[in-house]
Amino acid sequence: MLQCEREAVTHTRSSARNAVVNEEMPLYFKQLLDERCGCASYIVASRATREAAIVDPSLNTEQYDQLLQERHFELRYVIDTHVHADHVSGARKLAAAHGAQLCMHESAQVAFPFLPLHDGEDLELGQLRLHILHTPGHRPELISMLVINPPRSPEPSMVLTADSLLVGDVGRPDFGGGDANRQYESLTRLLRLPDWVGVFPGHFEGPCGKGMCGRPSTTIGFERLYNPLLRLERDAFVSSMSEEVPARPLNMIAIERTNRGDADLSFAMLSDSAEAPSVDLDGRASLEDVLILDVREPSEYALVHIPGAVNLPQAELATRLDEIPRDQPIVLVCQAGSRSQRAAQFLRQIGYRNTVSGRGGMESWEAAGGPVERGSDETAGPRVKETEWAHAGGS
Repeated sequence: MLQCEREAVTHTRSSARNAVVNEEMPLYFKQLLDERCGCASYIVASRATREAAIVDPSLNTEQYDQLLQERHFELRYVIDTHVHADHVSGARKLAAAHGAQLCMHESAQVAFPFLPLHDGEDLELGQLRLHILHTPGHRPELISMLVINPPRSPEPSMVLTADSLLVGDVGRPDFGGGDANRQYESLTRLLRLPDWVGVFPGHFEGPCGKGMCGRPSTTIGFERLYNPLLRLERDAFVSSMSEEVPARPLNMIAIERTNRGDADLSFAMLSDSAEAPSVDLDGRASLEDVLILDVREPSEYALVHIPGAVNLPQAELATRLDEIPRDQPIVLVCQAGSRSQRAAQFLRQIGYRNTVSGRGGMESWEAAGGPVERGSDETAGPRVKETEWAHAGGS
């Protein structure tokens, strides 16, 4: 029973091997950062038995194949901490290629088989233990993992927090099934860990939080002192989670369906980093015979939009392509120009070559005195926080 996790009921899944572990052999730990979408994946292995686990792998599985081969590791577990909504997971591909166990929390709602993980359970890698903590909030099935090397210490040295606790931030709970109250409870549970425990999250930047500081890791003690959200009482925390959230990620609907196994829409990931052409939105540009596609959230569009613009949020692009004509020039518009740039990159990537981004977005259009149609603040819904991140790949 862990001193820092007294409430957990521990179930141990014994190793298939009865290898004699050399206590002087340390663990192997590597964090891999994906600069295209602000995500982090992890490799944890025993140097004694050469058994490895990979956590939250990206779709680019070749990088893991190469490392496993170079290090002579045998992949035993591939773990997705939750159903991702901002990038396509490489977990199923990687597990199948190496004959490894694909693992998720027991509550994960997916259409493919996996090894169910339970709160308080241990996965063994030689002398190492990955201790499972169910930390819902961002998603109902989300798990964190304590990394423990008993020959060195009975206490954990690290915790992989996925999209629960981030550096200077927390995972947003407004995606499907998320819950701010459960997020508060999960964070409270993580804060019971000792100050020295290193925190390695699933994101270092991107729209899965509001204000990550950009560092790829931190400690429980540092976040306890300096993470502003962790100093809030429950009611204030829950309220803050509903205020000015970033827009849903680019192609979120298609990506989530892919990661649940309901469809194969991996094309929704942005792979072309070349900047899309853009045009000035100075309020005087002729937009005759042009389709203006407003990729902001419905609440933003309801508040103010260019007359005649069609609202198709960036999160829904890949699943609503039948609504986008291929034989008409298209100008994409967002609030400040970042989301429309990413959306234009994606549409051009899949063949919509007559697509451009509106430079400066609605901010430029309104500043230049362009005509607009306005709605009511009362009917517009929560205000969306503007961010440069559209996600789903790209640069």
